[in-house]
Amino acid sequence: QVQLVESGGGLVQAGGSLRLSCAASGRTSSRYAMGWFRQAPGKEREFVAAISWSGVSTYYGDSVKGRFTISRDNAKNTVYLQMNSLKPEDTAVYYCAAGKYGITPQLYDYWGQGTQVTVSS
Repeated sequence: QVQLVESGGGLVQAGGSLRLSCAASGRTSSRYAMGWFRQAPGKEREFVAAISWSGVSTYYGDSVKGRFTISRDNAKNTVYLQMNSLKPEDTAVYYCAAGKYGITPQLYDYWGQGTQVTVSS
């Protein structure tokens, strides 16, 4: 079992930045890829970014490409999502997940509880 806890969400003005963190505990010796997803009210969960266990491979959703950066520190069992140039449409609950590298939620076995990001115009 892996437990994931996100932090760093909050309220920010459009054009601002936030950095989300996701701390993993439990069976962290397994080599999981990590992903970030988000879900806005009334919408389906959307892929944001993924990173392989080594950190060599990353992939981004089209809506965040060039603005968000995913990274990880395996020594700290933590994955990050740096979000720049935020837009009101980035408003959502952001979830981190651990599993196999990819863009579909079904690839991920473990999920955090989510952290709210609200971008005001």
